[in-house]
Amino acid sequence: MKVSSQKPVVILGAGLAGLTAAHFLQQNNVPVLLFEAGNKIAGLCQSFHDEDGFTYDFGAHFITNRLAKAVGILDKCRTVRHYAETVWLGGTSYSYPFGLLRIPRIAAGGIVSQLNYSQGTPATAAEWFRASYGRALADEVAIPLTEAWSGAAADQLSPAVGDGIANSVARTLWLKLASRLTRRAVSCGYSRELPENASVYHVYPEGGIGTLCQVLAADLHGVIQLESPVEKILVDDNKVTGIRANGREIEASAVISTAPINVLGKIVAGTDRLEHLSQFRYRPMVFVNLRLNGRGLLPDVVTWTPEKQFPFFRLTETPLSMPWLAPTNKTIITVDIGCEKESEFWQMDDERLGEFCIAHLQPLIADVRQRYEGCRVMRTPVAYPVFLREYEMEREKFATGTGIENLYSVGRNGEFMHIFMEDVYERTKRKIEQLTMSLAAQKCTSFFPVLSPKTQMG
Repeated sequence: MKVSSQKPVVILGAGLAGLTAAHFLQQNNVPVLLFEAGNKIAGLCQSFHDEDGFTYDFGAHFITNRLAKAVGILDKCRTVRHYAETVWLGGTSYSYPFGLLRIPRIAAGGIVSQLNYSQGTPATAAEWFRASYGRALADEVAIPLTEAWSGAAADQLSPAVGDGIANSVARTLWLKLASRLTRRAVSCGYSRELPENASVYHVYPEGGIGTLCQVLAADLHGVIQLESPVEKILVDDNKVTGIRANGREIEASAVISTAPINVLGKIVAGTDRLEHLSQFRYRPMVFVNLRLNGRGLLPDVVTWTPEKQFPFFRLTETPLSMPWLAPTNKTIITVDIGCEKESEFWQMDDERLGEFCIAHLQPLIADVRQRYEGCRVMRTPVAYPVFLREYEMEREKFATGTGIENLYSVGRNGEFMHIFMEDVYERTKRKIEQLTMSLAAQKCTSFFPVLSPKTQMG
């Protein structure tokens, strides 16, 4: 649907969601301005390359072939041939999820949980995990991992945490089998807006994940304004009227925010309807990328470490599935540490962080210190949304919309959801379709106003 509007739609943020929104608005002939606080586009969808031939991905390590095709870069992508996860428990590596079933107490607990699954509605994430997986798997693996990345006790978290676990055991088994048969990393649990099947698999764009954003931004000439943080979103009579950026006010027909919603709640002016969003929490994360001599040092691509002896909860050796990310006979292990911005991990310098991780990796890799060749550290204050029970009702309400006319919130941070890149793209595209239709309807109303009974009688 082609729409022309005198006032532009203003977008906050030049990450995947913001660029997707701008791309589709421009395709529909809607004037658009995009304001980015930083000095470059892509947000967390960035890849960095060093002079030694190592590539570091800030956020996701791959995308689906379906998303690559939709954006038009499939011919510039490499197929990811392998992806698997393990859990390190009691000094032994177990494949996830099926290797864990070799442990009798976990297998027995899983059977009991399935027999009792319909008894009652879980009130907390802890109850949800125990009801879904059985007490042993929940208490030894799922709950410790959830608490490590969220920074909150599982009984303080909403059972909605389980919404991010999309597939049943049977479907997971089928998708894992499809990976072996096709010799491709078939997507499993990474897409919920569109169905997953054997033809949807992981790929990696040449040049890095940021290529996705670069392609979306290619036609947005004069639209993107870098180093331009939006100070206020202006609302009058519960309807967006514009924004204030760089000290000047700009009228807008609509505003699309990709900012974390606790930030959104602070920058909306003219109403207090979103002030409660400032209480929502995101988990900061430190990613320590260790450069190591050798390859195949971890049991598989991802190793989960739920035991308290480890200060990290996940290890990822990306070159096992994407060998081009490191030079020959070299590897990268990314160490994920959940923390708060005031913690010692956040404040620790890169060299100390690297040595700290090496010391705690020795139970998994005995000669890791001899292999260590330095590290690169990345930090983000908004890695994951934390689904606390104390604001669960407000979260559910916000999921239906902002409640302010022509104000949309999109993207992983903007929607406060555990969603991956393909779902960000699809959900944003759908919201832009809704907005385009709404603007078209408003334009028609302005040309043909509804006559009041008095006017009709005139």
